[in-house]
Amino acid sequence: MSATPAPPPLSSEEEAVMRALGRLMLVLPRLLDADLEREQRMSLSEYQVLRHLSESQCHIMRMSELAAACDMSLSGMTRLAAKLESHGYLKRIRCESDGRGSNAVLTEAGLTRLREAWPAHLASVRRHIFDHLGDLDLTSLAHALTAMTAD
Repeated sequence: MSATPAPPPLSSEEEAVMRALGRLMLVLPRLLDADLEREQRMSLSEYQVLRHLSESQCHIMRMSELAAACDMSLSGMTRLAAKLESHGYLKRIRCESDGRGSNAVLTEAGLTRLREAWPAHLASVRRHIFDHLGDLDLTSLAHALTAMTAD
């Protein structure tokens, strides 16, 4: 068995990018969440659920797909959906094609709530992300970030 040769060490610039990305992955969600909580009394997770439902066909998604889209466990999504349902922002219905599954459906109240929260979230995204990017090529950055998560 031959050993795979070790990759070359990171340059100082590569190391700086790696450390900055690591910090960004930890801190950015907390910053966006804190802004939404403070300004809208809504968590980033709640916002993401409503946003994904608003962007889906007929404002409906299977609970397992919604959990995956929000990078949550199914049990975590079930708890969050129950909270949003108690506020009237979504309703859960049995999946017609599979009686064991459930779908989440965005209500008019949920869409209204998302629209109320959107300006605060947009301001937060601009302040924490885009205000720091200057003249960076956003198309290339988006492609690079997407490629990083393709594995």
